[in-house]
Amino acid sequence: MTERQLTSELTCPRCGHVSVETMPTDACQFFYDCKGCGTRLKPKPGDCCVYCSYGTVRCPPMQAGDCCGSTAPANRTPVNE
Repeated sequence: MTERQLTSELTCPRCGHVSVETMPTDACQFFYDCKGCGTRLKPKPGDCCVYCSYGTVRCPPMQAGDCCGSTAPANRTPVNE
Protein backbone atom coordinates (compact mmCIF):
# COMPACT_ATOMS: atom_id res chain seq x y z
CA MET A 1 0.00 0.00 0.00
CA THR A 2 1.25 3.48 -0.89
CA GLU A 3 1.85 5.85 2.00
CA ARG A 4 -0.61 8.72 2.10
CA GLN A 5 0.65 12.21 1.39
CA LEU A 6 -0.38 14.71 4.05
CA THR A 7 0.55 18.03 2.43
CA SER A 8 -0.94 19.68 -0.62
CA GLU A 9 -0.50 22.99 -2.42
CA LEU A 10 -3.84 24.79 -2.60
CA THR A 11 -4.19 27.29 -5.45
CA CYS A 12 -6.86 29.95 -5.20
CA PRO A 13 -8.88 30.13 -8.43
CA ARG A 14 -9.55 33.84 -7.86
CA CYS A 15 -6.09 35.32 -7.17
CA GLY A 16 -3.70 32.42 -7.91
CA HIS A 17 -2.16 32.45 -4.42
CA VAL A 18 -0.52 29.11 -3.58
CA SER A 19 -0.33 27.86 -0.01
CA VAL A 20 1.19 24.59 1.26
CA GLU A 21 -1.19 23.09 3.82
CA THR A 22 -1.30 19.97 5.97
CA MET A 23 -4.49 18.02 5.31
CA PRO A 24 -6.65 16.44 8.00
CA THR A 25 -6.20 12.68 7.98
CA ASP A 26 -9.65 11.64 9.15
CA ALA A 27 -12.06 14.09 7.50
CA CYS A 28 -12.72 16.14 4.40
CA GLN A 29 -12.20 19.91 4.65
CA PHE A 30 -15.18 21.68 3.12
CA PHE A 31 -13.99 25.29 3.42
CA TYR A 32 -10.68 27.12 3.15
CA ASP A 33 -10.07 30.87 3.34
CA CYS A 34 -7.41 31.98 0.83
CA LYS A 35 -4.45 33.60 2.57
CA GLY A 36 -3.94 35.86 -0.45
CA CYS A 37 -7.35 37.43 -1.06
CA GLY A 38 -9.65 36.00 1.61
CA THR A 39 -11.94 34.16 -0.79
CA ARG A 40 -13.68 31.20 0.89
CA LEU A 41 -13.01 28.14 -1.27
CA LYS A 42 -15.63 25.38 -1.40
CA PRO A 43 -15.42 21.99 -3.14
CA LYS A 44 -16.37 21.84 -6.81
CA PRO A 45 -19.41 19.68 -7.66
CA GLY A 46 -18.41 16.00 -7.44
CA ASP A 47 -15.41 16.65 -5.16
CA CYS A 48 -15.47 15.93 -1.45
CA CYS A 49 -13.27 18.78 -0.25
CA VAL A 50 -11.16 21.80 -1.16
CA TYR A 51 -8.00 19.67 -1.49
CA CYS A 52 -9.64 17.48 -4.13
CA SER A 53 -10.80 20.59 -6.01
CA TYR A 54 -7.86 23.01 -5.69
CA GLY A 55 -4.92 20.99 -4.37
CA THR A 56 -2.00 19.20 -5.94
CA VAL A 57 -2.77 16.10 -3.85
CA ARG A 58 -6.17 14.58 -3.10
CA CYS A 59 -7.22 14.40 0.55
CA PRO A 60 -6.07 11.44 2.71
CA PRO A 61 -9.57 9.86 2.88
CA MET A 62 -9.74 9.84 -0.96
CA GLN A 63 -6.17 8.52 -1.17
CA ALA A 64 -7.32 5.64 1.05
CA GLY A 65 -10.43 5.11 -1.10
CA ASP A 66 -12.74 5.85 1.81
CA CYS A 67 -14.36 9.25 1.53
CA CYS A 68 -17.52 11.00 2.61
CA GLY A 69 -19.70 9.92 -0.30
CA SER A 70 -17.94 11.43 -3.31
CA THR A 71 -17.79 9.12 -6.31
CA ALA A 72 -14.69 10.73 -7.80
CA PRO A 73 -11.89 8.17 -8.33
CA ALA A 74 -9.01 8.37 -5.84
CA ASN A 75 -6.37 8.48 -8.58
CA ARG A 76 -7.81 11.45 -10.48
CA THR A 77 -5.35 14.25 -11.09
CA PRO A 78 -6.75 17.47 -9.60
CA VAL A 79 -7.27 20.39 -11.95
CA ASN A 80 -6.31 23.81 -10.66
CA GLU A 81 -8.17 26.75 -12.18
